[in-house]
Amino acid sequence: MFNELRETIAAYKARDPAARSSLEILLLYPGIKAVRSHRKAHWCYEHNLLFLARFISQRSRHKTGIEIHPGAKIGRRLVIDHGMGIVIGETAEVGDDCLIYHGVTLGGTGKDKGKRHPTIGNNVLIGTGAKVLGPFKVGDNSRIAANSVVLKEVPPDCTAVGVPARIVRRGAEKVNYAAEVDQVNMTDPVADALGDVRRELGRLEKAIYEKENKSK
Repeated sequence: MFNELRETIAAYKARDPAARSSLEILLLYPGIKAVRSHRKAHWCYEHNLLFLARFISQRSRHKTGIEIHPGAKIGRRLVIDHGMGIVIGETAEVGDDCLIYHGVTLGGTGKDKGKRHPTIGNNVLIGTGAKVLGPFKVGDNSRIAANSVVLKEVPPDCTAVGVPARIVRRGAEKVNYAAEVDQVNMTDPVADALGDVRRELGRLEKAIYEKENKSK
């Protein structure tokens, strides 16, 4: 337990430039409090102490503004930046070394039974206000841009951008989010395509204008 706590504090220091000391992170950061409470709630959930599990979860939600269902599975060294408004559903799974910003939802898409929430791989960044909805996987080393709405699987080493989110493939390049945590400066393939269309229209308009002037 103490090794896991030390690892998590080190992860916060690496990812949050505002983090000044281990004591500050341990006592004042809502994300680390929410995950610690979740470990207790999840233990109760696994041992069929469902009312107690929900009680711990809701108490933590009231204190931190972060709602993690007791049934969710959370990996090691999760960093939650600010955290207010985060919702993680019952069958959601979050891998190791992930970074989640405030306002994120890992939710379902309806009232289906069984697995209905996303599985987040290792070393994944999920930007502010992003919604990941459905029982699919977000692959290792992927990034979800701020305010994106992800409704289908994201392959490993990719970026999802937009509403609904579209994929920008990045090949096998690995990203160390301790060093790179930019959640907004990401390429939008639709915006790039529209830019190409605008440039082509400009070229055609210029060609038509020149042709008309020559014929006068």
